[in-house]
Amino acid sequence: MVDLKSKFRSILTLEVVKIFSYTTLSTLVKMLTGLVSVKIVAILIGPAGIALLGQLNNFATIVMTLASGGINNGVTKYVSEYKSSDTETSKILSTGFKITGFCSCVIGLLLIVFNNFLSSKVLLSSDYGYVFLIFGLALNFYAFNSFLISILNGFKEFKLFVSVNIVGSILGLIFTITLVYFGGLKGALVSAISFQSVMLFVTLYMIRKVYWLNKSFFWEKFDKKWLRRYMGFSVMALVTAATSPISQLVLRVRIINEISQIEAGWWEAINRISNMYLLVITTTLSVYYLPKLSEISSNHTLKHELIKAYKLITPILLIGFIIIYLLRFTVIKVLFTSEFQGMEKLFFWQLLGDFLKISSWLLAFLMVAKAMTKTYVITEVVFTLIFIILSFYFMQFNGIVGVTQALSATYLGYFICMLILFRKILFTSNKGN
Repeated sequence: MVDLKSKFRSILTLEVVKIFSYTTLSTLVKMLTGLVSVKIVAILIGPAGIALLGQLNNFATIVMTLASGGINNGVTKYVSEYKSSDTETSKILSTGFKITGFCSCVIGLLLIVFNNFLSSKVLLSSDYGYVFLIFGLALNFYAFNSFLISILNGFKEFKLFVSVNIVGSILGLIFTITLVYFGGLKGALVSAISFQSVMLFVTLYMIRKVYWLNKSFFWEKFDKKWLRRYMGFSVMALVTAATSPISQLVLRVRIINEISQIEAGWWEAINRISNMYLLVITTTLSVYYLPKLSEISSNHTLKHELIKAYKLITPILLIGFIIIYLLRFTVIKVLFTSEFQGMEKLFFWQLLGDFLKISSWLLAFLMVAKAMTKTYVITEVVFTLIFIILSFYFMQFNGIVGVTQALSATYLGYFICMLILFRKILFTSNKGN
């Protein structure tokens, strides 16, 4: 009994458990606010509106990555590595600041100029040009907010990082409900592309006392060395932005054209549920693992960290997913409306796919942490194409369910690929490395 208590106390003192606790608190708030937001949006705009909002969210993901120059993971990694040197930190932040400013201004201008064209292509109507106009004007603020949060992550300011996210979730709920209540679908579309920009001012206020929020850290001369280092992360981020969201855009259009806009709304709804419960894991990976794995050079230590993560995370995932599946009818009733009851058939394969996805990501994060640009790009592109092809194929036989079956099959293959790719770390005894 004493041994069990001692072991339990030792687990509680692990850094990963502490960070998991911080991020879980933040994510629970985000999930609760998200639940309320999804319910209200579902009631006010229905499945067809949800499908259209999904189109905009996927496009916004691509644009926001372009606007940041794709360097945010690089900012976190390099700040974590060089935070003990103010000289190098200044070069890292100054170069990142200038990249972010340039990219966000260029992309914002393009959104403004081509707002009507984008409305027709992305939202399938020329009636929403104003959405892209607002997006272009607000984009610069969004990019700098993401940049500041990445710096917080790199400095391991976990409590402040979590506080910013909690405040953002609560304000985001108020912002979204207000716009959707008064503007319906139009309000939902505007809130999706403008809220993070408003958060810049909240973030600046909350981090005003950190020592690095100083002009001297952001106005150093542009450093070409750090530009080159950032470029690898830009490529990885841009490939991610050009794969997952684009695959969803392609598949959603296919579902709308071949099946119905209502079932496209069901698929978007199950993806929203996925995004909510995956937040706990992905936030922990970004906040804890990216800085942690970036610091580790020993294969033996990497293996230890990975095994620790699997022991902690996969049992929680498995239990959580079983509970969600058993309560799927209640989940639909609570989160959505009777119009969404048909999405019940999507739960099993979606949950299985998400379990395999997270199991894969625990290994795949090594590619980001170790700047394995070429490998990352190849695997992202190949498995995105596999997902699209399998979705088209399975859809012929199983309709909308086929897309979730394709998700499971794709991530099973991706997980096997990661095991093979990192076999030397996982399956070799290398205490001396």
